[in-house]
Amino acid sequence: MEIQLSDENFQKEVLESELPVLVDFWAEWCMPCRAIASTVSQLADEYEGSLKVGKLNIDVNPKTAATYQIMSIPTLVIFQNGEKREQIVGNVPKNFIEDKIRPFLEV
Repeated sequence: MEIQLSDENFQKEVLESELPVLVDFWAEWCMPCRAIASTVSQLADEYEGSLKVGKLNIDVNPKTAATYQIMSIPTLVIFQNGEKREQIVGNVPKNFIEDKIRPFLEV
């Protein structure tokens, strides 16, 4: 299940999360963002319980996007223990994203 993130809940949902968090920085008008959305949803379902997945609309929540210097979208960022640990830019294949998140998952 994906969580809708905002400037207001980012601290609690992402930075204070016990689990690693994959954040999808996106915007309504971004076609590559729409293309990767189903992949992000699949990851949310498949890794439920070991990975939190959230979406943050950069047009509605510019403060958080600016804080993490999101320059291109879609950008996927993996946070662990309140820190930005990995960043993926662009519409990339699912297996590429899985390779990036795997090291952060508890085995």
